[in-house]
Amino acid sequence: MNIAELLLTEFDQELESTRKTLERVPEDMFTWKPHTKSFDLISLATHLANIASWGTLTMTADEFDYAPPGAPPYKEPPAESRADLLTKLANGAGEFRGALQGASNEKLMEPWTLLAGGKPVFTMPRYSVLRGMILNHCVHHRAQLGVYLRLLNVPVPSVYGPTADEAS
Repeated sequence: MNIAELLLTEFDQELESTRKTLERVPEDMFTWKPHTKSFDLISLATHLANIASWGTLTMTADEFDYAPPGAPPYKEPPAESRADLLTKLANGAGEFRGALQGASNEKLMEPWTLLAGGKPVFTMPRYSVLRGMILNHCVHHRAQLGVYLRLLNVPVPSVYGPTADEAS
């Protein structure tokens, strides 16, 4: 089994958990935030829904500048509805899956660079970017969204096992 197949197996599991979590986002609370320094609910959910699409970028380009000199910085317009969140997730996941399927181990070991204002933030093998900045990033923000749901008294879905809301 090559590295891409291993990543896809893990990605599919995380994707399903992410979808279940995004399905719970209450549309009437989109502007709610737990703290002044926090994302509002829809910004966090939109960010989470878009992470899969970054995998496509990682597989199809050698670098990405999120604040390119002389151009506007990367910005994620907030989703307009729960359905929009799920569409963003599904589209990004489908494109990423297509870009990763069949990738050679050699391709996954090639360097990839994140830039800010034309300056490198980091350079890592594509595999490390996919594992750390895509999959781990998704897990991190999905857990954060789970806390938001709990604070809003929305049942938290099972991810790695039952939650207090979905005990078996």
